[in-house]
Amino acid sequence: MANLNPHVSVDCVIFGFQAGKLKVLLIEREKVLWGRLGGHKLKLPGSLISESEDLDISAIRTLRELTGLDNIYMKQFGVFSNPARLSPPEDLEWLQKTSGLMVDRVVTIAYYSLIKIGESNITEKTIWHPVDELPELIFDHNRIIIKALEALRREIRTEPLCFELLPKKFTIRQMQDLYEAILGEKLDNRNFRKKIRPMEFLIPLTEKEMEVNHKPARLFRFDKKLYEKHRKVVSGFDL
Repeated sequence: MANLNPHVSVDCVIFGFQAGKLKVLLIEREKVLWGRLGGHKLKLPGSLISESEDLDISAIRTLRELTGLDNIYMKQFGVFSNPARLSPPEDLEWLQKTSGLMVDRVVTIAYYSLIKIGESNITEKTIWHPVDELPELIFDHNRIIIKALEALRREIRTEPLCFELLPKKFTIRQMQDLYEAILGEKLDNRNFRKKIRPMEFLIPLTEKEMEVNHKPARLFRFDKKLYEKHRKVVSGFDL
């Protein structure tokens, strides 16, 4: 991209849910041709912004190019401006060589996004990595993910964000598993079901889950229009 701003970037923490685990999408840091950098450290999706590009537009572009999806849930949650955030030196060297700019300090604006893993068209050189088993990433990307998870934990208690991660048809058990994965704690089964029972926007289906090694559970779907209709009287999702 022409006319990059060498001091401002966006980074996207893309969360997904799969096999009972909350995961984050990471990208391999490219090797640098004719450089001394070897191996592939992992990083968050993101880039320096164009001089003529709005921050939100830059984040939307990054998400679309990476996932092939439009209308992804996205929220800005933090600004990271520590002057030392581009260490260690080998990571700064990578950024300078791949951008072609003498970058010395970058302030990054961070967004988190929620997608259904099964619906995305993820490009090569990416990995869905469990959030609770992260390796050392470049720059301060580990800290950015921690802060994104903290924001998600706060906001999932008051907003129906879980349905951005669940399949369109899901069981109550899957819903509880997702909350447990995000909150990092076990929830009481009986209390969980008691709290969601009054939610009229959870529509029970006649279908049940298939190909499971236990008694098939009923499937549900989320009715967004019904949720919006009753939004003012919904007490929240403090489960």
